[in-house]
Amino acid sequence: MNASLLQTLRTRAEEFIELRRDIHRHPELAFDEHRTAALVAERLQAWGYAVERGIGGTGVVGRLVRGNGSRRLGLRADMDALPIIEASGAPWSSRHAGVMHACGHDGHTAMLLAAARHLAEHGRFDGTLNLIFQPAEESAGGALRMIEDGLFDRYPCDAVFAMHNMPGIAQGRLVLREGAAMASSDYATITLTGIGGHGGLPHKTADPIVAAASIVMALQTVVSRNIDPLQMAVVTVGAVHAGKANNVIPASATLEISVRSLDRDVRAAIERRIKALVVAQAESFGVRAHIDWRPGYSVLVNTPAETAFAREAALDLLGADRVTLQGPPLTGSEDFAFMLERVPGSYLLIGNGDGESPGACMVHNPGYDFNDENMAVGAAYWVLLAERFLRAEAQGSSATAERDERAASHRAIA
Repeated sequence: MNASLLQTLRTRAEEFIELRRDIHRHPELAFDEHRTAALVAERLQAWGYAVERGIGGTGVVGRLVRGNGSRRLGLRADMDALPIIEASGAPWSSRHAGVMHACGHDGHTAMLLAAARHLAEHGRFDGTLNLIFQPAEESAGGALRMIEDGLFDRYPCDAVFAMHNMPGIAQGRLVLREGAAMASSDYATITLTGIGGHGGLPHKTADPIVAAASIVMALQTVVSRNIDPLQMAVVTVGAVHAGKANNVIPASATLEISVRSLDRDVRAAIERRIKALVVAQAESFGVRAHIDWRPGYSVLVNTPAETAFAREAALDLLGADRVTLQGPPLTGSEDFAFMLERVPGSYLLIGNGDGESPGACMVHNPGYDFNDENMAVGAAYWVLLAERFLRAEAQGSSATAERDERAASHRAIA
């Protein structure tokens, strides 16, 4: 274990715990993170980073260059909150009604800032460090917006990493995974248009409610009969809207569905099958179907060499007893996937607490709060990872070879 680094970060953790709680008191929704972005930019500038604001709307990037090394590293934290009424009871609860940091992005931002300060004042590395503070992770695609705004053109990276807290896992435990780690997410609105009429004269109508009911049941066969049983996929009908009276057959009905998978080919196959099935079902009832398909986040895929590298840093920081080398995939979605489609890298989890601990409350819950005990652990991990990745150029070729060897050895775990 790298106890000395952990202890050093613990001695400075209180400053960043207070910073995290300040951000928590003032949560901001997607693309409205103006106060948070200003706070981040001011801190980074004070510590000597070259800072650019407004990337992808409210995104911030801080760059720190040491020596003449050619290697470039990206570390990403998200900044946005959720439209939830807080019920955590914490003294630092949200002061903005209906908005709260229910996913721990306040903690992610503060952990990366704690690492940023340490690296600026004490970091031993040779190369370029790019700290990416991203807006709008919560379903608004802030990562993609930053990329489209030239993130990796202006701040090229050889690898990029991100970390997310996870309730249900022991506080401070690090969980890594090679390969598909989080699911894709797609959404569709199905509008069925028929012929409305009197409930007592159904033969003179084309009933969209009956068609909708049949489609809801037929959609259950997409996964069970069209997807390999060894592949993960979910099709959920989350809302059905039709009619207002018990004796009136409406002229239209709508279904809202969401789709998740852990494989790009499966994702495409589900879309094709749903579209074909919905149209055929609707026609069988004499009803027209319109499908508004909205692609969401991609499958998040951690690359082998970078995940092996991230594992080694975790093991060195905490020891084998507090690291999971190949955790299970998650069916939630994360727009860091877009960054990983362009740059190799890895996304890992840090445990927020398990059992009866307060940190076990699940994210997106009104009672959730980030576990401040993670401040030192998360910051120390980023420091160690950055210094290892950006070690002297003379060691770069051997480090790359070591990562390749570790990647090969870890593939057997998957």
